[in-house]
Amino acid sequence: ISWVVELKVDGVAVALIYEDGRLVRGVTRGNGRVGDDVTHTIRTVSNVPLHLLGKNLPPRLEVRGEVYMTNSDLVLLNEEQQRQGEDPFANTRNVVAGSIRLLDPRISARRRLRFFCHSVGYNEGLKAAPHMEFLDLMRRSGIPSTPEVRAFDTFDEAVEYCDQIIERLHELDFEIDGLVLKVNRFDQRERLGATSKAP
Repeated sequence: ISWVVELKVDGVAVALIYEDGRLVRGVTRGNGRVGDDVTHTIRTVSNVPLHLLGKNLPPRLEVRGEVYMTNSDLVLLNEEQQRQGEDPFANTRNVVAGSIRLLDPRISARRRLRFFCHSVGYNEGLKAAPHMEFLDLMRRSGIPSTPEVRAFDTFDEAVEYCDQIIERLHELDFEIDGLVLKVNRFDQRERLGATSKAP
């Protein structure tokens, strides 16, 4: 089994729905079955493409990921808050969680939200078999994926890489709340199955 190691970015989980390469909807995870429609604010996230790049795109594609804010952007936002006599925000996740649900997308746009893709949801005609190939396809289509992601032939190699990442966490300009280990091949994931809460 090939294993993938990814950073678990501390943001707000969203799904981007593309039809024939065009962004038609952005939704939060909600309770796992029903989320909030946040399309109006997702369109303001600077690195979320409204149209995917390339040809032969899947007719329907759900891209899952995290909307997040960098620590340096939080510093700038809090400086602005203080200039306006407002209380500073406590952390990036609180800013994102509040901003993504704002009714006025202009406010969200000023908060410099960003997006990292980490997985695929419902799709029709996706031509990627392993997870790493999917991430590469997303990058070529204009959607950024979580950085520092790597695949390994053995579980022990994956764990060793986790230890290396932990040593370098202070170098990141965004918050994470863990590391994720995934089976790389989609067909193996299908065979493993899932529960209501976890793969």
